[in-house]
This record gives sequence, C-alpha cells and structure tokens, in this order.
Amino acid sequence: MDCFALLGEPRRPWLDPDSLKQKFLTRSAQIHPDRLHNAGPDNKAAAQQRFTELNAAFTRLREPKERLAHLLELELGARPKQVERIPEELVVFFTEVNQACREADALLAEKRRTTSPLLQVQLFERCQDCAERLTALLQKMNAEQEALAAEIEAIDAKWNVADRKAVLQRLEDVYRRLSFFSRWSDQLRERNLQLTL
Repeated sequence: MDCFALLGEPRRPWLDPDSLKQKFLTRSAQIHPDRLHNAGPDNKAAAQQRFTELNAAFTRLREPKERLAHLLELELGARPKQVERIPEELVVFFTEVNQACREADALLAEKRRTTSPLLQVQLFERCQDCAERLTALLQKMNAEQEALAAEIEAIDAKWNVADRKAVLQRLEDVYRRLSFFSRWSDQLRERNLQLTL
C-alpha cells in the first residue's frame, strides 16, 4: 500500500503536518463507514477496510521515522535494514542512556524491596532526582530529533535532484538515527514513569 497515494500526498521525505492532517480529515469524512447506513454488509465491510487503510496511512506518514521507512521501502523496494551497531556520533548518547537506565533500574529494584516508611521517603527523593536526570536527557534527545526533522526538511528541498541515490542514502542514515533516538526515548520514558509512581 502506498500511503502517500492514499492520502494524495507527493512521495517526499518531508510533509507539512497541518496539510497532511487536513487531507486525512477530509478524506476520512468522505469515506467514513458511518455514512453508509443503508448499504449492504459487503459495502459496509469495504468502507471499513478503506477507512482502516486511510487511518494506517495517516499514522505512518505523520511520524517522521515511519514516513522515512515507508518512503525508503517504496523507493528502494525493501524496508531499510535495522542496524544494531551504534554510529560513532551516537556513542555518547548511548553511554548516557545506558548509565541513566542502569541507575534507574537499581533505584527501582531498591524501591520494590523497601518497606520501611522512613526509607521510602528517602528513596522518594532519590527517585525524584533520578527522574529529573532522565527528563533532562529526554529533552536533549528531543532536541536531536528536532534537528533531524529539520534535516529531513532540508533533504526534501533536494528531493528532485539527479543524484537520488545519495539523497536516499542520507535519508536511510537519518532514519536509523531516528530509530535509535525513538528506542532510547521509550526506555527513558518507561523508567521515568516507574520512578514517579
């Protein structure tokens, strides 16, 4: 399924979020299954299928990482391979995330074992400090993700150049970086939530 075609968007790395949302809302209002009150079961099932596909296409295109994965799949004929080796420029982030997660995991384990109310109060303060460090790291990662989004927009300006291979290569690199940041952000958010419960 070509999500770009389904939403009437050009096949590009960057899409205007407001325009994409407006097209989705317009098309979903036109094909929504609730509009077919008197239709037969086959027509209702087909309308539900079209609506489900439209929803999936919108969800995929509104997220930069997923949009890039879909674009690369359409352009290259295969979904980009996940790379487990961390790029050199992300090693510092990986080290910080790893250290922060280990610290949070140790505190969470201690929190589960602690039954004394006095010790729980002391542990609460340590958990708050750790949660603040996780939040600061998340903000740092969000800034990096915003920079990558700006890079996608800059790459989009070169989308119609003759050397499409180099542009696709760079988009694949951006996709992988977004994948790492997305995974690490999820890990930090999960621990942050557990620390604050």
